Amino acid sequence: MTFQGFPDEGLAFYEGLEADNSKTYWTRHRPVYEDCVRAPMQALLDELAGEFGSPKLFRPYRDVRFSNDKTPYKTHQGAVVNPAGRGAGAWYVQLSADGLMVAGGCWRLESDQVARYRRAVADEVQGPRLQAEVDRLAAAGWSIDGERLVRVPSGFDRDGDRAALLRHKSLYATRRWEPADWLHERRALEEVRTSWRDLTALNAWLADNVGATTGEPRSRR
Repeated sequence: MTFQGFPDEGLAFYEGLEADNSKTYWTRHRPVYEDCVRAPMQALLDELAGEFGSPKLFRPYRDVRFSNDKTPYKTHQGAVVNPAGRGAGAWYVQLSADGLMVAGGCWRLESDQVARYRRAVADEVQGPRLQAEVDRLAAAGWSIDGERLVRVPSGFDRDGDRAALLRHKSLYATRRWEPADWLHERRALEEVRTSWRDLTALNAWLADNVGATTGEPRSRR
């Protein structure tokens, strides 16, 4: 299947799911999800795989075991590409009633990865490289996000140029588009491709300086 855009019915499907997150709604509208959300998202990922790597399309069901929110279905369709063997740094894309979102970086880091991240940020060669890349992305309209501490951790310069980066326990950049006609066209593919390319340097820095965890990962919920 060649990607031709995300049909408007897919966005309308998520509008309905936000209003009625029930098995009844899901069962009645599942063909719309399969044809207008999942299939075009898979087609988009297939076209990007040669450049970025094998994607993972997330399941539409929420894990409600440890959540007070027992609604059974996610109100978005997400997918991620984790480059094989690199450990840290990934690309993400998401479709919802709010439109299209792309992101890249690290959404969660284990304790050994956080330690390596902080050492690299404090390094006088690698730290300025990350700061320059983050500044470039922010100037280009990306939102710089991630879990942050209230204060710079002890043992690091609390007043230095990279104090804000040292507070991060995860780091990623995000760009969002509200619903627009071009989402229903092949332009959506090009927007994702161009955006993911713009995140290549950030992901490379994270892969080179943070890498994969050497400990036991936290349980996924």
